[in-house]
Amino acid sequence: MGTRNDIEFHAKSAPTQSDGGKDDNASLKGVVLGRENLSAALPPDDKYEGKHRWDAEATWTPEEEKAVVRMTDLYLLSWLCVMFFGLQLDRGNLSNALTDDLLDDLKLTSDDYNNGTTIQLLAFMTAEFPVQLLTKRFGFRRVLPLMMLAWGTVSWAQAWMYNRAGFYVTRALIGACEGGFIPGAILYATYFYTSKELSVRLAVFWSTLNVARVISALLAAGILKMRGIGGHTGWFWLFLLEGLLTVVLGAISYLYLPASPTNTTGVIFRKPWYTERQETIMVNRILRDDPAKGLTALKQPITVKDIKNTLRDPSLWGLFFIGLVAYIPATPVQAYLSLTLKRIGFSTFDSNMLTIPSAVLQIITMLVLAWSSDFFNERTFHCIFGELWIMPLLIALLTLPDGGREWSRFTMITLISGYPYFHPIVSSWISENSFDVKKRAVAAATYNVIVQVGSLIGSQIYRAYDKPYYKQGNKVLISICALSLVVFVVQRQTLVYLNKKKAEKWDQMSSDEKFAYQNDVAAREEDGNKRLDFRFEY
Repeated sequence: MGTRNDIEFHAKSAPTQSDGGKDDNASLKGVVLGRENLSAALPPDDKYEGKHRWDAEATWTPEEEKAVVRMTDLYLLSWLCVMFFGLQLDRGNLSNALTDDLLDDLKLTSDDYNNGTTIQLLAFMTAEFPVQLLTKRFGFRRVLPLMMLAWGTVSWAQAWMYNRAGFYVTRALIGACEGGFIPGAILYATYFYTSKELSVRLAVFWSTLNVARVISALLAAGILKMRGIGGHTGWFWLFLLEGLLTVVLGAISYLYLPASPTNTTGVIFRKPWYTERQETIMVNRILRDDPAKGLTALKQPITVKDIKNTLRDPSLWGLFFIGLVAYIPATPVQAYLSLTLKRIGFSTFDSNMLTIPSAVLQIITMLVLAWSSDFFNERTFHCIFGELWIMPLLIALLTLPDGGREWSRFTMITLISGYPYFHPIVSSWISENSFDVKKRAVAAATYNVIVQVGSLIGSQIYRAYDKPYYKQGNKVLISICALSLVVFVVQRQTLVYLNKKKAEKWDQMSSDEKFAYQNDVAAREEDGNKRLDFRFEY
């Protein structure tokens, strides 16, 4: 289970976000462990956008808070999912285009395809940190939509590529324009949701990836039949139409997104999303869950010092390594799903339709896993469950005799591709263990870069010499899956050890020392998650 917030009372404890309550005897000393219990000792900075709604004495009912969350889901989360749909549509339509003989038309080999994927990932990673710096400098509501307009433009323009060079250039540009969008969107969402709400919302966010796979397959099945219209291929129309759709969504997003929970008006919304009462509830529930969010403004720039502090934090190293290895076992199987289906005899239409079951399965398994993680306040073993889902299926795929048994092969590939995707849990895990908002931004970007490095590695595991069943590749995937299980256990025990060392030092302090320590705001801003009264979740 996650860390326990052991409580030591010198008097009455500080209020927590869960009940919306207040300290009836605020003059007495209260020392309570845990990030969610520090709001009384850590008021928001004057530069914080919601400072005018902060009220340490504010109370509200659970029904009022649920209404605010529902409104946020309706207005913000739903549109972030639409934006992510646009990203996945343009990032994933290449696999649909493969079923329309894209490689043959461009005179490319499967290794050229792998190289194009690698180029896209390298460009994607290169853009991660610059985009995070831009979002913190100019605001999420402007940078994220402009990114959509950029990659949408490249996406429709790639309809006119005709050789290997054009393929490589468009892959690089799409990667560069999309890099940083996901961690930026996640960080943006943290200003509207508490840590306990984030895993499920991120699971919904990433479910859009699979919804896009389903809708993309349906669109591709129809659009690819346009081959011959205007003398163009089916994939020409696929890239053109889906790219133009993303440009439209990007333009709407520019007018739609709010600047902050207390500034939601704009061209589309002439009135605020929330009433003054609801803004008060929103701001105070967020700050009581994570008071560090009140220490920095949304547009406050990230410094070199912030980057150094993040990279030197041992509590994050294991999570970064998890990002490197944990998703590799399913990456090649998912990337080659439609191509594998086409190779074993399915038509273009059937190949695209048969990718839908794995997408639907992953939506269900990911949401259930994220809900369970939040309900039990546990991270490690839920992620391990995802790896344990994949390993026996990879072993079965490896040992399946060559030739025939195509429906058995399809079933195993579908189950692997639909595994419980624990990326939302790890992303939320990084967020709740970072404390400092700027460290959270850098950590999210670093983690996402490392995940892309893992994707790059995964894209090179299935090689042309090993086809059609990729026996050597599957052996490598099984080994990496086993390594991932070890990494999760080591990360958990590392956090247990760090919490234990903090507890030992904390227990040696007197009540007055603890109270003074907890109310040292300047030191808390400097130390962040290193503070003795901060406990890591695991």
